[in-house]
Amino acid sequence: MSEPNMPDTKGREMQSIVERITSLGVVPVIELGSVEQAAPLLEALCAGGLPSAEITLRTPAGIEAIPLLRRSHPDALIGAGTVRTAEDARRAIDRGAQFVVSPGTDLDVIAVCRAQGIPVLPGACTPTEIGTAVKAGASLVKFFPAGVLGGVNFLKAIAGPFREVRFVPTGGVSPDNLAEYLELPAVAACGGTWLAKPAMLADGRYDQIEKLASEAMAIVREARHG
Repeated sequence: MSEPNMPDTKGREMQSIVERITSLGVVPVIELGSVEQAAPLLEALCAGGLPSAEITLRTPAGIEAIPLLRRSHPDALIGAGTVRTAEDARRAIDRGAQFVVSPGTDLDVIAVCRAQGIPVLPGACTPTEIGTAVKAGASLVKFFPAGVLGGVNFLKAIAGPFREVRFVPTGGVSPDNLAEYLELPAVAACGGTWLAKPAMLADGRYDQIEKLASEAMAIVREARHG
């Protein structure tokens, strides 16, 4: 079923991407130091069984890398993160971002993404923000910053009144608590900032990134399928 007020084709495409994010269980959150880091980074993630990346717009390299990765890795799932304005959302979508992630609930960002048929994951951490994000048409809700807000226990409590909402906790998620998050019915996937930290990219430690991706996917399989 397509989303309300959205053409069937766009609704199906959006749902397909949401299902793929959910299937993977982890979305690597990437801050690139240079465009040259992008291709070997994604090669490492794919080799580890995790063909996806949320390329943040925290550096100029981020927006430049998105179209390059879409061309070089057409089967991977490439999104834009740290999207704070409607203009940033338009730029990211124009360059090929398949999903958009925001640190907060910005109604203009959500509106741009929905108009383009692109899944949007706005950040929210209070009942009011969650309700606002869902009402505006969020595909998933990014629970951020998860760790400092109380982690798994906080998410359990706040998810209670929002039984229809699926969350992507980000910030403070690690291999030590990934399974705890994924075992919650309300969690679709987790944002993984630990998978490819800027220092790893700067040092070219792509073998370590591959190893971390492989370990993360093993945790996903164990948490979901036992």
